[in-house]
Amino acid sequence: MTISTLLIANRGEIARRVIRGAHDMGIRCVGVYVAADSSAPFVGECDESILLTTSYLDGAALLEAAARGGAQAVHPGYGFLSESAAFAKNVEAAGLIWIGPSPDVIAAMGDKLAAKDIARAAGIATLPSCSDPSDADTVGYPLMVKAVGGGGGKGMRIVTNASQLDDAVAAAAREASSGFGDDRIFLERYVASARHVEIQILGDRHGALVHLGERECSIQRRHQKLVEESPSPRVDDVLRQEMTSAALDIARSLGYHSAGTVEFLLDNETGDFFFLEVNTRLQVEHPVSEEVTGIDLVREQIRVADGEPLGYDQDDVLFDGHAIEVRLCAEDPSAGFLPATGTLVAFEASSTPEVRWECGVDETTTVTTEFDPLLAKVIAYAPTREEAASVLALALERLHLGGVTTNRDFLVATLRHPGFISGHTTTDFIDRYKPDRELVLSDDELFWASTAGALWLQEENRARATVLSQVPSGWRNARLPPQQTALGWGGQVLSIEYRSARDGSFVVGTDGHARIHGWSESFIDVEINGRRARQRVTRSKDQLHVQCVRGTATFSITPRFVVPGVDVAVGGLTAPMPGAIIEVRVTLGQHVDAGETLVVMEAMKMEHVISAPTTGTVTAILVTTGQQVDNGAVLLTLESDDAHHDEEDS
Repeated sequence: MTISTLLIANRGEIARRVIRGAHDMGIRCVGVYVAADSSAPFVGECDESILLTTSYLDGAALLEAAARGGAQAVHPGYGFLSESAAFAKNVEAAGLIWIGPSPDVIAAMGDKLAAKDIARAAGIATLPSCSDPSDADTVGYPLMVKAVGGGGGKGMRIVTNASQLDDAVAAAAREASSGFGDDRIFLERYVASARHVEIQILGDRHGALVHLGERECSIQRRHQKLVEESPSPRVDDVLRQEMTSAALDIARSLGYHSAGTVEFLLDNETGDFFFLEVNTRLQVEHPVSEEVTGIDLVREQIRVADGEPLGYDQDDVLFDGHAIEVRLCAEDPSAGFLPATGTLVAFEASSTPEVRWECGVDETTTVTTEFDPLLAKVIAYAPTREEAASVLALALERLHLGGVTTNRDFLVATLRHPGFISGHTTTDFIDRYKPDRELVLSDDELFWASTAGALWLQEENRARATVLSQVPSGWRNARLPPQQTALGWGGQVLSIEYRSARDGSFVVGTDGHARIHGWSESFIDVEINGRRARQRVTRSKDQLHVQCVRGTATFSITPRFVVPGVDVAVGGLTAPMPGAIIEVRVTLGQHVDAGETLVVMEAMKMEHVISAPTTGTVTAILVTTGQQVDNGAVLLTLESDDAHHDEEDS
């Protein structure tokens, strides 16, 4: 092998994945990072990391880093410049090995309209589409506005009627330009209830080409995948043969080498499938294909780029069991899956059940709006689909997690939902089945978790005591009221009462009983009304993260004396996340209807609309175009018509 040092032109969990694969092959890794990633785990895992003063999109800086690190090859990961034909050409022009397909293939598939032409020439059906918005009627409604270059859900908008088209085209073009440097868009027929099924392909430079089966990636939000699995519960042997043959036909027509993915839209009712695109890179969901075939795709990418033959054909690729992957993201499902920010104060996976964690973060990582909200990919493999789903759900539940709002509880609810277990995983799954979007505890579970938290706090207070530290907590020489701890949960305040008994146990509530068997700053071993568990506990300022049977219950510690604060302006609309103001669509004094767009924000390279919650009049505008705002910042104030009518009536 001629590759002894590899530059990884990426970050986060994908950089760590490539590092692991390269190190397993005895290859030295040179990483790159920006200041915001200076404490990220991948930086220290590289043999050497080079600071970029610009960004991960600076191709010239990446090539300079490769030269400084003595790299012979560049692995682009996914996202950023992984599908930039220009960057791939520059890598090769610099005398380096590009880990991926040829620049010409990347260019051909990077234009989704040109890719459709290639698919049709290969005899594969495509959805109706057009590149001129004035031809929208030829496509028909509903339709999807899509970016010609790029992916990951950016530059995509659903349009149900002609009145929405202009705004959707403008927003998609802005988002595509921001994310990919290419504002071209096209229109495509939208199928509301379908399945996204993709075929993993792998080829070498000597003409060998195989597929590694299909993955289904239908459960999505904001047109971005959340759950991926292999094999698909909808695809039988006959359909699998048809789809894999179509994917290989396209790959052969391109002279494809390296790893790649051919994506199709599958009509759930008829079984007809339509070509969507070819991703000329490693996919986020590649681990599920690795799990069911035993083939390491990063290793194969490097071998192929180095000129080695695959050394096996299609008959040698064996499939066994079922694998499911979920994307653990910093986002708030209960707020429309808006990205979330903050600092992780707890992130500890349980050793059982055994699953595959591909993490880009650790405890202490600060999540910002600069990058994609993906924190980790979690993958479970089992002999059957139902077992894989159960294993993955339990692993997520047992993850001790706090400090940042995530979709963990939503993912667990999805994996345990009867609709998912039955394989009804079409693209409208979330809207159709509505899995719980936050942690739901029974009364007994909430009582246990809150009581465990209150007792953990009293032990913490006892440990910090400087006087009378040997006296049992709550001890009195007279009969006085029990101790109380107030914990906030889901908009309510829970009052937990407990009193120390002579034998060292506690009376909780009116007639409950608890005994602490062990305590430290990171856990409590407690028995409450006969139910005992040893669970992780993390305190961060005024929040308490208590591990329980269904996940991590996060309580706010309510102070005994509340310091008066500043109230948010009445009728104020606030920023749901940190970001930049892209557009202010209203003026002072303007009357607006409920649902009307007031402000457009950009965060994580995607646009987010702030709409009027009610009909009313704009009474103050506190932001301007281009301004950076923090989470919770008041953007404008709106006086509702109802409030005005109430004043008149009085």
